[in-house]
Amino acid sequence: MTENKWESCVRRVVPYVPGEQPKNTDVVKLNTNENPYPPAPSVRGIIDNFDISDMRLYPAPDSEVLVNAIAGRYGLKPSQIFVGVGSDDVISMAFMTFFNSDKPVLFPDITYSFYDVWADVYHISYKTCPLDRDFRINPDDYKQENGGIIFPNPNAPTGVLESVEMIEDIVKSNPDSVVIIDEAYIDFAGAEKSCLPLIDKYENLLVVQTYSKSRSMAGMRIGFAMGSEKLIKYMNDVKFSVNSYTMNTVTQLCGAESMKDEKYFTETVNRIISTRENAKKCLSELGFTLTDSRSNFLFASPSGKSAEYVFNELKKRGIYVRYWNKPVIRDYLRISIGTDEEMEKLFKALEEILNG
Repeated sequence: MTENKWESCVRRVVPYVPGEQPKNTDVVKLNTNENPYPPAPSVRGIIDNFDISDMRLYPAPDSEVLVNAIAGRYGLKPSQIFVGVGSDDVISMAFMTFFNSDKPVLFPDITYSFYDVWADVYHISYKTCPLDRDFRINPDDYKQENGGIIFPNPNAPTGVLESVEMIEDIVKSNPDSVVIIDEAYIDFAGAEKSCLPLIDKYENLLVVQTYSKSRSMAGMRIGFAMGSEKLIKYMNDVKFSVNSYTMNTVTQLCGAESMKDEKYFTETVNRIISTRENAKKCLSELGFTLTDSRSNFLFASPSGKSAEYVFNELKKRGIYVRYWNKPVIRDYLRISIGTDEEMEKLFKALEEILNG
């Protein structure tokens, strides 16, 4: 095919590929780490009582009601909170804001596969650091010259949790770089495992979290970053230079309401953790090798059958999990934690596939 002259000016990247969203709703969907339970009940009241005439107005650009709710929940100043349309938007904005040196940004070789996409989109140099055989980070890899650091904790897709002490070692060793810890799954590991308290000690540390997992609001698209007032101001300066009205009014109100129901939040998270721990036992009994996932998914390698084969056989049965045909992880499946009933359907199907 002949290339037009204007195409020479196109910015070309290999895009991020999200998990499949099947149109058929009569499936067991365990491939995108969504929460199997609904949002806090009081969120329904916000939607039911919203005055539709307010749709004609622009949303609050500073998302004040949402920012204040998040700040109150985490004991921070509103000036320490940045919100965006999902944590993907937040991290993308952080890449644009902080990763502008000629030195490479560092992140693991096995990690959230959006990081290298953003680096390519923004023409940011990067270098990946290999995880060890147990899928753990070697902190010494992050003590080399760099233009910034980012990694998830727990990691994705492995689910492995690194200690706050190890993360502090990395942050302390990089005073000249911004370090971003992507805590999308931290609520399933325990609040005490978050490195959020470190933002009071290190001005260069940014902690990112999301409503998509533990708060059951992936469809609302709410993400937020917490850090020093200086970091947050820089991010807002960039955001307001790109698009001041990124988050709609209903989303802001629902996000603020969700933060108020701590009891429901705790019950839901604990329910998922309980199902996860039971699933580890069941998969081990089926011959799977697993990481000690501390997220809302499992990273599991089947025995006797290839992961790709199991993936395809599950799909034939209407059960969706995630598979990547990539080096090192091609023997693994990532399995989101569903309801107890959904997981039982998974176990039954796996028994048939592995023993058939």
